[in-house]
Amino acid sequence: MSVEFRQPEGLHGQSPGPGGPSRATDTDPPSLPAPWSLPRWRAYVAAAVLCYINLLNYMNWFIIAGVLLDVQKFFHISDSNAGLLQTVFISFLLLSAPVFGYLGDRHSRKATLSFGILLWSGAGLSSSFISPRYSWLFFLSRGLVGTGTASYSTIAPTVLGDLFVRDQRTRVLAIFYIFIPVGSGLGYVLGSAVAELTGNWRWALRIMPCLEAVALILLIMLVPDPPRGAAEKQGVATTGDPQSSWCEDVGYLWRNWSFVWSTLGVTAMAFVTGALGFWAPKFLFEARVVHGLLLPCFREPCNSQDSLIFGALTVVTGIIGVILGAETSRRYKKVNPQAEPLICAASLLAAAPCLYLALILAPTTLLASYVFLALGELLLSCNWAVVADILLSVVVPRCRGTAEALQITVGHILGDAGSPYLMGLISSTLQAGRPDTYLQRFLSLQQSFLCCAFVIALGGGCFLLTALYLERDQAQAQKSGTGKIADPGE
Repeated sequence: MSVEFRQPEGLHGQSPGPGGPSRATDTDPPSLPAPWSLPRWRAYVAAAVLCYINLLNYMNWFIIAGVLLDVQKFFHISDSNAGLLQTVFISFLLLSAPVFGYLGDRHSRKATLSFGILLWSGAGLSSSFISPRYSWLFFLSRGLVGTGTASYSTIAPTVLGDLFVRDQRTRVLAIFYIFIPVGSGLGYVLGSAVAELTGNWRWALRIMPCLEAVALILLIMLVPDPPRGAAEKQGVATTGDPQSSWCEDVGYLWRNWSFVWSTLGVTAMAFVTGALGFWAPKFLFEARVVHGLLLPCFREPCNSQDSLIFGALTVVTGIIGVILGAETSRRYKKVNPQAEPLICAASLLAAAPCLYLALILAPTTLLASYVFLALGELLLSCNWAVVADILLSVVVPRCRGTAEALQITVGHILGDAGSPYLMGLISSTLQAGRPDTYLQRFLSLQQSFLCCAFVIALGGGCFLLTALYLERDQAQAQKSGTGKIADPGE
């Protein structure tokens, strides 16, 4: 795709007369920005670089989960404190997201992304040298990694939104969001594989900065910073400071009901994926111990086979799910304009019983548990690209960075910021009143997971409500143009 703008003639002053160029008068309209263009191949190269960085971004989210048993043994921390690791990571991320959203809407997005990569790679590398006596410092370093990743999760989708439009944007976003499950799965795989090969889980954190240095170079050299709304405003590029304040942008978003309900749906997804992503490898490990297929882990390195299996499962179901969801959305919305939220609702309502059965069947048959877990992950993955497309279609280009930041903040505050800690806390509380056996530990973790099935069903309901407002809010976003932001309620 080539994004190109032509400057209309006759807008810089009057036509030159016989005596030469005429002088612009005080009543002349202000000059428009110079034309901005990008060849098709440059847009796709930029998208490929952003996808690569998104892969590394989500590998950082779950690399610790791949070696969680080793981290617990090294720092001598319980289940509840181990869950707090992910809570600290997410808490720093959500506190930083509004700041990066504000910067992304008003300043250089490339500079902000570069700062974020430097921050998360530096914090990740330094955390690999922390002594077990300073476990609090390890928690803090995970928080700084979360701050760095906030810049990317907030701003990168808005850059893609300004490079592509309509079906092209749906396809590119599908590829971009494939790297959420792929990166998450490879995080488990890299962490557990490096721990297995080296006998030291900390080397996984030392390999990542090398990959991130390559990412930073590619970002600086190959990714442009297009004008806000570049792909949609064929003829006018928006530059300079926005006409609305941050408070006005937030007010507009909270009156945009498609944005509000889809954000609550994303929150339910984040709650479940956060809990599953952090605890599922340990849950599967303990299930195999209960079935007599493995011995308990008493010292590091622990058996990492379940992290590898869950990681591979996440990668495969993620790729299939994202492509399936995006392609179904692209085809179905030609028939039904409400297709996107209806697809999200259907997939979440179907994922809830799959997740419930995966948990209930784990003590009796591992194979059935794996099958239903894979189906649940597949259905959850169908939504990642679709929900991003919903946001980009119902929000005006000028405040998409703020919209991404608010969705991330709300999704993490009510979702995966607390769900890993909550699952660990419920598990530890249940264990305290039971005999100290592996069976009871496993059952405690299993029962702490059951609320996830109900949360994901609530998320499906939120997307059904999104469908009621979608067409109205899309029309308002398209109508707004470059003028003052329209009130969705008008």
